[in-house]
Amino acid sequence: MRFDILTLFPEMFEGYFTHSILQRAQDAGHIEIGIHNIRDYAPGKHRITDEPPYGGGGGMVLKAGPIFSAAETVIDGAGSSDIPVILLTPQGRLFSQEIAAELACEAHVILLCGRYEGIDERVRQHLVTDEISIGDYVLTGGELAAMVVVDAVTRLLPDVLGAIGAADSDSFSTGLLEGPHYTRPETFRSWQVPGVLRSGHA
Repeated sequence: MRFDILTLFPEMFEGYFTHSILQRAQDAGHIEIGIHNIRDYAPGKHRITDEPPYGGGGGMVLKAGPIFSAAETVIDGAGSSDIPVILLTPQGRLFSQEIAAELACEAHVILLCGRYEGIDERVRQHLVTDEISIGDYVLTGGELAAMVVVDAVTRLLPDVLGAIGAADSDSFSTGLLEGPHYTRPETFRSWQVPGVLRSGHA
């Protein structure tokens, strides 16, 4: 599966995507991640990607042109016009394990990281195919949300976690809550592992 992420801050992804399961999934060829700086697709010497909203108002809004150029470059390069373009925004549908499973069935998705006061509405109307929120709160931008989506979806892909069906045992996959876990030593600061776990009959 391939993820292409459109962002103003590509360097934010370097640490998270180069460790643990996500790095192993890339090394094994289960996923590919492309990070695209929206500024690279803005015209002119200053590469302007945002400006005050038309008609006035506070804050800055991401311009349509650079976003369309970035997304269309990815789409044209893939040779397919059916790639979902997902905007990470507080107004989107609330991300869940079910949505992660839905996205895991796709071969390719584009994640657009919102910033500032939002994006030109024409991006929503004519480019974006879905909008996702990771919670009922406001973040500085969509980068963290994109990381969450990539992580959750990647875990559901075949062979990423090793054992067949390993992702099915996750608490939110099964709808069951796991019990408490313990490790050695058996006694830590006078607190013991419960007897039922020490008996060998658990």
